[in-house]
Amino acid sequence: MSAIPLGDHQVKEGGTPAPPPPPPPLNEVPPTRRRTAGEEARTLVAQTAVGTLATLSDDGGPWASLVSYAALEDGSPVLFVSTMAEHGRNLVRDQRASLVVAETPSGNDPLAAGRVTLAGRVVSPEGDDEARARAAYLKAVPTAKYYADFTDFSLYVLKVDRVRWVGGYGRMDSADAEAYANAEADPVGKPLDAVRHLNEDHADALLAMVQALGGYPDATAAKCTGADRYGLDLQVKTPRGSAPARVGFAEPVGDDPIGLRQATVELAKRSRSILTAAEQS
Repeated sequence: MSAIPLGDHQVKEGGTPAPPPPPPPLNEVPPTRRRTAGEEARTLVAQTAVGTLATLSDDGGPWASLVSYAALEDGSPVLFVSTMAEHGRNLVRDQRASLVVAETPSGNDPLAAGRVTLAGRVVSPEGDDEARARAAYLKAVPTAKYYADFTDFSLYVLKVDRVRWVGGYGRMDSADAEAYANAEADPVGKPLDAVRHLNEDHADALLAMVQALGGYPDATAAKCTGADRYGLDLQVKTPRGSAPARVGFAEPVGDDPIGLRQATVELAKRSRSILTAAEQS
């Protein structure tokens, strides 16, 4: 069966055609900062304590297992595994491993959610390093106190060599060990409540943002799809179709619990001021 070329992909003849591309911005969009791959990875790793560990079996085949983990200050995952499990026996023989951490899907398509793969080698920490790793694991996984002294369990730290982050369709990047270790987890964390509040109570402010700063003065509606320390991601409706947009905060959000709210309020005021000035000119 012949195929119809379509960018990097091909669609079988008679297959479902790809949706039309989103309409481009009508105005120049101010530069907006995004999280680096290292920041994205560190943020995902900090949001949960469960991941999928990939090890190598004695026949060289891949073996994936669901595990709990903790993270040290530099983002290195701490694992506590038993040799009664195949992945535990695999790590005794071959220290190569990778850990996949995935964001909980919020929609119907799980592949639209973020995930990160951390690849490297495990080491057995000693001395003060062992104490720190054990304390971090027991804090992240409190139930581990019931098996912390079992002789079949071993404590490992995954020394990350490379990172691959995927933020959904069309959003992906890589980071090396240094970039990952030096990055910080986003203090905004999981802003689900904040995003819901913006959409339910401040739709007019979101619309002003995309009209003034998002490049879509013809927007008729806007919905917030995500928030981070640097800005807001939005989905915009226009007479020309629907498109993604992003608007940036004046300053990155810090560790203050109300930082996201303050940054969003400032962004709304700035957007309305721009629109008012444009109307009066």
